[in-house]
Amino acid sequence: MLRLETLLPLGKVDPGLRTPETPLDIWTVAENAKLLEEVGYSGMAVEETKDDPFTLLTLAAQNTERLRLTTGVTIAFPRSPTIMAMNAWTLQKFSRGRFTLGMGTQVRGHIQRRYGMPWSPPAPWMREYVQAVRAVWDCWQNGTPLDFDGEHYKLSLMVPLFDAGPIEHPDIPIHLASVNKGMCAVAGEVADGVRPHPVCTPSYIREVMLPAAQRGALRSERNLESFRVCMKPLVASARTEEELVPKVRDARARIAFYASTPGYVAAFEHLGLGALAEEAKGLSKEQRWEELPQLIDDDVLNQFAVIGTYDEIGQKLLDRYSSVVTDIEFSISVRNDEDRQTLSDLARTIQASDDSTARATIVGERIDSGESALVEAKA
Repeated sequence: MLRLETLLPLGKVDPGLRTPETPLDIWTVAENAKLLEEVGYSGMAVEETKDDPFTLLTLAAQNTERLRLTTGVTIAFPRSPTIMAMNAWTLQKFSRGRFTLGMGTQVRGHIQRRYGMPWSPPAPWMREYVQAVRAVWDCWQNGTPLDFDGEHYKLSLMVPLFDAGPIEHPDIPIHLASVNKGMCAVAGEVADGVRPHPVCTPSYIREVMLPAAQRGALRSERNLESFRVCMKPLVASARTEEELVPKVRDARARIAFYASTPGYVAAFEHLGLGALAEEAKGLSKEQRWEELPQLIDDDVLNQFAVIGTYDEIGQKLLDRYSSVVTDIEFSISVRNDEDRQTLSDLARTIQASDDSTARATIVGERIDSGESALVEAKA
């Protein structure tokens, strides 16, 4: 089954650099989580922007019984792996096994200037980080002496006072926010899934991200049979064609902003849009923000965004992504009973889809060890 999840608030779209039109209201998290479970959603995800994601998911866990709960994503490097391990362990215990730890790296500027930390190449750093978190979990669950010796982290002390001990559901999935090959390879090597950025088109996922994940899996001698690809698509949707117009305008602006961001350039170059990305970067450096959306013509718009009214958007999402993803993020705002029914219908439509085609794509073809060594060296 293709699983459906959503961020909060319901109907949230990725705002790019801007403040979202409808901010998250912490007092509605429990109510909305319960609503999602009632209308048949598989899961809920929470970003780390203005509120602590573990607190928000605790509110959701307390008011639901089946809904999967994911940090989509929390930022790894500002936290010690031991602190991250404890946050995840507590939430997994409290939710009775429904938690997924989705982590991201953030970019150099934020790590250095927002978190006040030194920067290091992110892919090998994240590989070590995941291994360190798992070492702490292994210590707590199985009594394995804590003895992790890496470049960034050396963990060797766990006294009874701070030993969280075993829990009923110790196998916490780890997903990594990924765009470029290096991080995708790390995800395939040590994680349980990837969470592609909205600029990652189906062809980019199929031809760039998944082969890298497969090479990572090969170098650690594991398979990807249960590996998940959790997509947050760029969507423009509304009740009517008239209401759709401003949503499409916003989608152009978001695509243009992402084109100007060096970290996403590979996704644009994959489609032959490297020159557009370079022009967008130039405009952003000059802070000519209002000119950016003009770079995105209808062809580019439709390569990145899924556009449609509520009665057609579910099938359009399936047509675009069902061959490459196992989980998809989308919702609409719910203001009345009609909206609630629409949300329920969307959940039913999307989750009726079989994920066997995506599973076959994810597993892919085996590759030779020479390619694997090359990717490892680059990561």
